[in-house]
Amino acid sequence: MRWWDIAPVLELERALFPEDAWSKGLFWSELAHARGAGATRRYLVAVDDTDRVVGYAGLAAVDGTGDVQTIAVAFEHWSTGLGSRLLSELLTAATDFECREVLLEVRVDNTRAQRLYERFGFEPVGIRRGYYQPGNVDALVMRLTLVHPDNQQGMPHDSQG
Repeated sequence: MRWWDIAPVLELERALFPEDAWSKGLFWSELAHARGAGATRRYLVAVDDTDRVVGYAGLAAVDGTGDVQTIAVAFEHWSTGLGSRLLSELLTAATDFECREVLLEVRVDNTRAQRLYERFGFEPVGIRRGYYQPGNVDALVMRLTLVHPDNQQGMPHDSQG
């Protein structure tokens, strides 16, 4: 994701998450941490054949822990495997950042996304009450433990989606 992707990403963000959409400033702030030698973020976009943004995802990495900041797929691309491909790219980024684990929050009422994360090996570890505002919706916290190649083992999930 680059600065010129922010406008189309915001359009998709508002369509998918009307109550708790990220602001332009938040995306700019995240992208500021995604470049250079000290980068701690990885953001990407998916485009269709006409170069229209149809998905995006982001990961933050700090002290060996990755955090899926966002992942979104346009409605017309649901059930195409795009969400799995985006998540797989984030997990590759987490490995690149030498993360030992990856965390994420997902709305408790978003069972579709929860099933995706479970397929990748994420497990529920807690609830954050009222996390999504202004709707006051709880978040399910999920975690995936990564095993690094230097330990002679691979990641404990099947990245097929």
